[in-house]
Amino acid sequence: MNVARKEAAKTMEVIDVVVEVLDARIPEASRNPLIEELRLARQRPSLKVLNKADLADPAVTGAWLELYNRQSGGNAIALSCNHAGDAAKVPQLCQALAPHRDSSAKPLRMLIMGIPNVGKSTLMNRLLKRRIARVGDEPAVTKVQQRHKLNDRTAITDSPGLLWGTITDPRVGLLLATINAVGHTVVDDEEIAEFLASILLVRYPAKLTTRYGFAVEGLTSAGVVDAIARKRGCLLTRSGGGLDRDKAARILLADYRDGSLGRTSLETPESRPEEQHDIGSLSGV
Repeated sequence: MNVARKEAAKTMEVIDVVVEVLDARIPEASRNPLIEELRLARQRPSLKVLNKADLADPAVTGAWLELYNRQSGGNAIALSCNHAGDAAKVPQLCQALAPHRDSSAKPLRMLIMGIPNVGKSTLMNRLLKRRIARVGDEPAVTKVQQRHKLNDRTAITDSPGLLWGTITDPRVGLLLATINAVGHTVVDDEEIAEFLASILLVRYPAKLTTRYGFAVEGLTSAGVVDAIARKRGCLLTRSGGGLDRDKAARILLADYRDGSLGRTSLETPESRPEEQHDIGSLSGV
Protein backbone atom coordinates (compact mmCIF):
# COMPACT_ATOMS: atom_id res chain seq x y z
CA MET A 1 0.00 0.00 0.00
CA ASN A 2 2.64 2.50 1.06
CA VAL A 3 6.04 2.87 2.72
CA ALA A 4 4.64 3.17 6.25
CA ARG A 5 2.56 0.01 5.92
CA LYS A 6 5.44 -2.01 4.49
CA GLU A 7 7.81 -0.82 7.19
CA ALA A 8 5.32 -1.67 9.93
CA ALA A 9 4.71 -5.11 8.47
CA LYS A 10 8.44 -5.81 8.30
CA THR A 11 8.97 -4.71 11.90
CA MET A 12 6.03 -6.84 13.04
CA GLU A 13 8.05 -9.91 12.04
CA VAL A 14 10.76 -9.23 14.63
CA ILE A 15 8.81 -7.99 17.67
CA ASP A 16 6.91 -9.82 20.40
CA VAL A 17 4.18 -7.45 21.62
CA VAL A 18 2.37 -4.55 19.96
CA VAL A 19 1.68 -1.59 22.23
CA GLU A 20 -1.25 0.17 20.59
CA VAL A 21 -1.69 3.68 21.99
CA LEU A 22 -5.23 5.07 21.84
CA ASP A 23 -6.78 8.31 23.06
CA ALA A 24 -8.95 7.40 26.06
CA ARG A 25 -11.52 10.04 25.06
CA ILE A 26 -12.15 8.34 21.68
CA PRO A 27 -10.64 4.85 21.94
CA GLU A 28 -12.40 3.25 19.00
CA ALA A 29 -12.15 6.20 16.62
CA SER A 30 -8.42 6.42 17.39
CA ARG A 31 -7.90 2.69 16.74
CA ASN A 32 -6.23 2.01 13.41
CA PRO A 33 -7.52 -1.31 11.98
CA LEU A 34 -4.27 -1.72 10.08
CA ILE A 35 -2.52 -2.45 13.38
CA GLU A 36 -4.96 -5.23 14.16
CA GLU A 37 -4.60 -6.60 10.64
CA LEU A 38 -0.79 -6.69 10.83
CA ARG A 39 -0.57 -8.18 14.31
CA LEU A 40 -3.09 -10.91 13.53
CA ALA A 41 -1.16 -11.82 10.38
CA ARG A 42 1.90 -12.40 12.59
CA GLN A 43 -0.09 -13.66 15.59
CA ARG A 44 1.36 -11.01 17.89
CA PRO A 45 -0.40 -10.13 21.17
CA SER A 46 -1.28 -6.51 21.85
CA LEU A 47 -1.55 -4.19 24.80
CA LYS A 48 -4.07 -1.41 24.21
CA VAL A 49 -2.99 1.70 26.12
CA LEU A 50 -5.84 4.14 26.63
CA ASN A 51 -3.64 7.18 27.06
CA LYS A 52 -4.72 10.60 28.39
CA ALA A 53 -7.08 8.82 30.78
CA ASP A 54 -6.74 11.81 33.11
CA LEU A 55 -8.68 13.83 30.49
CA ALA A 56 -11.40 11.22 29.94
CA ASP A 57 -14.57 10.41 31.85
CA PRO A 58 -13.48 7.62 34.26
CA ALA A 59 -16.81 5.78 34.11
CA VAL A 60 -16.72 5.67 30.31
CA THR A 61 -13.07 4.60 30.32
CA GLY A 62 -13.97 1.74 32.65
CA ALA A 63 -16.58 0.56 30.16
CA TRP A 64 -14.00 0.59 27.35
CA LEU A 65 -11.53 -1.41 29.44
CA GLU A 66 -14.19 -3.99 30.21
CA LEU A 67 -14.95 -4.32 26.50
CA TYR A 68 -11.34 -4.56 25.35
CA ASN A 69 -10.27 -6.95 28.11
CA ARG A 70 -13.00 -9.38 27.05
CA GLN A 71 -11.42 -9.62 23.61
CA SER A 72 -8.80 -12.24 22.83
CA GLY A 73 -5.22 -11.57 21.86
CA GLY A 74 -4.18 -9.06 24.47
CA ASN A 75 -5.08 -6.73 27.32
CA ALA A 76 -5.95 -3.07 27.86
CA ILE A 77 -4.94 -0.46 30.42
CA ALA A 78 -5.88 3.17 31.00
CA LEU A 79 -3.17 5.62 32.04
CA SER A 80 -1.52 8.95 31.42
CA CYS A 81 1.86 8.70 29.72
CA ASN A 82 2.75 12.06 31.27
CA HIS A 83 3.07 10.23 34.58
CA ALA A 84 6.25 8.20 34.85
CA GLY A 85 4.66 5.73 37.25
CA ASP A 86 1.87 5.00 34.77
CA ALA A 87 4.23 4.50 31.85
CA ALA A 88 6.36 2.11 33.92
CA LYS A 89 3.47 -0.36 34.01
CA VAL A 90 3.65 -0.98 30.27
CA PRO A 91 6.75 -3.26 30.10
CA GLN A 92 5.42 -5.43 32.93
CA LEU A 93 2.10 -5.92 31.18
CA CYS A 94 3.85 -6.67 27.88
CA GLN A 95 6.07 -9.19 29.62
CA ALA A 96 3.00 -11.07 30.79
CA LEU A 97 1.87 -11.34 27.15
CA ALA A 98 5.23 -12.79 26.03
CA PRO A 99 6.62 -14.75 29.04
CA HIS A 100 9.05 -16.66 26.81
CA ARG A 101 10.98 -13.42 26.10
CA ASP A 102 12.62 -12.53 29.41
CA SER A 103 16.40 -12.77 29.18
CA SER A 104 19.41 -11.04 27.66
CA ALA A 105 19.56 -13.82 25.08
CA LYS A 106 15.86 -13.41 24.27
CA PRO A 107 14.86 -9.86 25.22
CA LEU A 108 11.28 -8.68 25.10
CA ARG A 109 10.75 -6.62 21.95
CA MET A 110 7.90 -4.09 22.07
CA LEU A 111 6.56 -2.04 19.16
CA ILE A 112 4.66 1.18 19.96
CA MET A 113 2.02 1.98 17.34
CA GLY A 114 -0.97 4.27 16.94
CA ILE A 115 -2.36 7.20 15.01
CA PRO A 116 -0.75 10.65 15.26
CA ASN A 117 -0.98 12.73 18.42
CA VAL A 118 -2.13 10.03 20.86
CA GLY A 119 1.06 10.10 22.95
CA LYS A 120 3.36 7.47 21.48
CA SER A 121 6.46 9.66 21.73
CA THR A 122 5.60 10.70 25.29
CA LEU A 123 5.35 7.04 26.28
CA MET A 124 8.67 6.31 24.59
CA ASN A 125 10.41 9.14 26.45
CA ARG A 126 8.93 8.11 29.79
CA LEU A 127 10.01 4.51 29.39
CA LEU A 128 13.54 5.46 28.40
CA LYS A 129 13.68 8.22 31.06
CA ARG A 130 15.21 10.62 28.57
CA ARG A 131 14.05 12.69 25.61
CA ILE A 132 14.54 10.51 22.56
CA ALA A 133 11.36 11.08 20.58
CA ARG A 134 10.23 14.63 19.84
CA VAL A 135 6.88 15.48 21.41
CA GLY A 136 4.36 17.98 20.04
CA ASP A 137 0.68 18.85 19.95
CA GLU A 138 0.59 18.52 16.17
CA PRO A 139 0.22 15.27 14.18
CA ALA A 140 3.14 13.51 12.51
CA VAL A 141 5.87 14.49 14.96
CA THR A 142 7.61 11.09 14.67
CA LYS A 143 8.84 10.65 11.09
CA VAL A 144 10.76 7.34 11.16
CA GLN A 145 10.93 4.23 13.29
CA GLN A 146 13.20 4.53 16.32
CA ARG A 147 14.51 1.47 18.17
CA HIS A 148 16.11 1.66 21.61
CA LYS A 149 17.29 -0.66 24.34
CA LEU A 150 15.26 -0.23 27.53
CA ASN A 151 17.51 -2.62 29.46
CA ASP A 152 19.33 -5.91 28.88
CA ARG A 153 16.03 -7.77 28.67
CA THR A 154 13.80 -5.27 26.89
CA ALA A 155 13.90 -3.35 23.59
CA ILE A 156 11.36 -0.85 22.33
CA THR A 157 10.55 0.54 18.90
CA ASP A 158 8.48 3.68 18.22
CA SER A 159 6.82 4.03 14.84
CA PRO A 160 5.40 7.01 12.92
CA GLY A 161 1.70 7.64 13.34
CA LEU A 162 -0.45 5.72 10.88
CA LEU A 163 -3.64 7.43 9.74
CA TRP A 164 -6.22 6.60 7.10
CA GLY A 165 -6.01 8.08 3.65
CA THR A 166 -9.81 7.89 3.44
CA ILE A 167 -12.23 8.05 6.38
CA THR A 168 -15.65 6.89 5.25
CA ASP A 169 -17.49 7.87 8.43
CA PRO A 170 -17.59 11.69 8.79
CA ARG A 171 -18.14 11.34 12.54
CA VAL A 172 -14.86 9.47 12.93
CA GLY A 173 -13.09 12.20 10.99
CA LEU A 174 -14.53 14.87 13.27
CA LEU A 175 -13.64 12.92 16.40
CA LEU A 176 -10.05 12.64 15.17
CA ALA A 177 -9.99 16.35 14.33
CA THR A 178 -11.25 17.17 17.82
CA ILE A 179 -8.14 15.61 19.41
CA ASN A 180 -5.97 17.19 16.67
CA ALA A 181 -5.01 13.86 15.12
CA VAL A 182 -5.55 15.16 11.58
CA GLY A 183 -4.25 18.71 11.92
CA HIS A 184 -6.04 22.05 11.87
CA THR A 185 -5.40 22.58 8.16
CA VAL A 186 -7.57 19.60 7.14
CA VAL A 187 -10.90 20.47 8.79
CA ASP A 188 -12.41 23.88 9.54
CA ASP A 189 -12.11 24.81 13.23
CA GLU A 190 -15.68 26.11 13.40
CA GLU A 191 -17.05 22.82 12.09
CA ILE A 192 -15.00 20.84 14.61
CA ALA A 193 -16.00 23.13 17.47
CA GLU A 194 -19.70 22.87 16.63
CA PHE A 195 -19.39 19.09 16.46
CA LEU A 196 -17.68 19.06 19.86
CA ALA A 197 -20.29 21.41 21.30
CA SER A 198 -23.10 19.13 20.08
CA ILE A 199 -21.69 16.26 22.15
CA LEU A 200 -20.95 18.40 25.19
CA LEU A 201 -24.50 19.79 25.18
CA VAL A 202 -25.87 16.27 25.46
CA ARG A 203 -23.35 14.66 27.83
CA TYR A 204 -21.64 17.43 29.77
CA PRO A 205 -23.72 20.64 29.61
CA ALA A 206 -22.74 21.69 33.14
CA LYS A 207 -19.07 21.74 32.14
CA LEU A 208 -19.80 24.35 29.48
CA THR A 209 -21.61 26.50 32.02
CA THR A 210 -18.82 26.12 34.59
CA ARG A 211 -16.09 27.00 32.11
CA TYR A 212 -17.71 29.87 30.23
CA GLY A 213 -20.39 31.20 32.57
CA PHE A 214 -23.49 31.02 30.37
CA ALA A 215 -26.63 28.90 30.54
CA VAL A 216 -26.87 26.27 27.81
CA GLU A 217 -30.63 25.66 27.88
CA GLY A 218 -32.05 26.16 24.39
CA LEU A 219 -28.63 26.61 22.77
CA THR A 220 -27.62 24.84 19.58
CA SER A 221 -24.04 23.80 18.93
CA ALA A 222 -23.61 26.92 16.78
CA GLY A 223 -25.10 28.93 19.62
CA VAL A 224 -22.44 27.62 21.99
CA VAL A 225 -19.68 28.96 19.75
CA ASP A 226 -21.47 32.31 19.51
CA ALA A 227 -21.90 32.45 23.29
CA ILE A 228 -18.21 31.78 23.82
CA ALA A 229 -17.37 34.56 21.37
CA ARG A 230 -19.54 37.01 23.34
CA LYS A 231 -18.19 35.94 26.73
CA ARG A 232 -14.56 36.08 25.63
CA GLY A 233 -14.86 39.26 23.58
CA CYS A 234 -14.06 37.62 20.26
CA LEU A 235 -15.00 40.41 17.85
CA LEU A 236 -14.14 41.21 14.26
CA THR A 237 -12.91 44.80 14.29
CA ARG A 238 -13.13 45.14 10.51
CA SER A 239 -16.80 44.15 10.30
CA GLY A 240 -18.34 46.48 12.82
CA GLY A 241 -17.77 44.30 15.85
CA GLY A 242 -19.29 41.07 14.54
CA LEU A 243 -18.49 37.82 16.31
CA ASP A 244 -15.15 36.21 15.55
CA ARG A 245 -16.44 32.64 15.49
CA ASP A 246 -13.14 31.21 14.33
CA LYS A 247 -11.36 32.57 17.40
CA ALA A 248 -14.14 31.32 19.68
CA ALA A 249 -13.95 27.89 18.05
CA ARG A 250 -10.23 27.76 18.70
CA ILE A 251 -10.81 28.66 22.36
CA LEU A 252 -13.28 25.79 22.79
CA LEU A 253 -10.99 23.30 21.05
CA ALA A 254 -7.94 24.38 23.06
CA ASP A 255 -9.90 24.12 26.32
CA TYR A 256 -11.07 20.64 25.40
CA ARG A 257 -7.67 19.40 24.29
CA ASP A 258 -5.81 20.56 27.41
CA GLY A 259 -8.48 19.39 29.85
CA SER A 260 -9.72 22.82 30.93
CA LEU A 261 -13.30 21.67 30.38
CA GLY A 262 -12.83 18.75 32.76
CA ARG A 263 -12.82 15.01 32.20
CA THR A 264 -15.00 14.12 29.24
CA SER A 265 -15.33 11.27 26.75
CA LEU A 266 -16.73 11.81 23.27
CA GLU A 267 -17.23 8.13 22.46
CA THR A 268 -18.75 5.27 24.45
CA PRO A 269 -18.92 1.53 23.68
CA GLU A 270 -22.64 1.97 23.01
CA SER A 271 -22.09 4.81 20.52
CA ARG A 272 -19.54 3.06 18.34
CA PRO A 273 -20.68 1.86 14.91
CA GLU A 274 -19.91 -1.73 13.94
CA GLU A 275 -17.31 -0.68 11.37
CA GLN A 276 -15.81 2.79 11.53
CA HIS A 277 -12.88 2.70 9.16
CA ASP A 278 -12.14 1.97 5.55
CA ILE A 279 -9.05 -0.24 5.82
CA GLY A 280 -8.69 -0.38 2.06
CA SER A 281 -7.04 3.04 1.94
CA LEU A 282 -4.57 3.70 4.71
CA SER A 283 -1.49 5.85 4.68
CA GLY A 284 1.42 6.83 6.85
CA VAL A 285 1.39 10.31 8.35
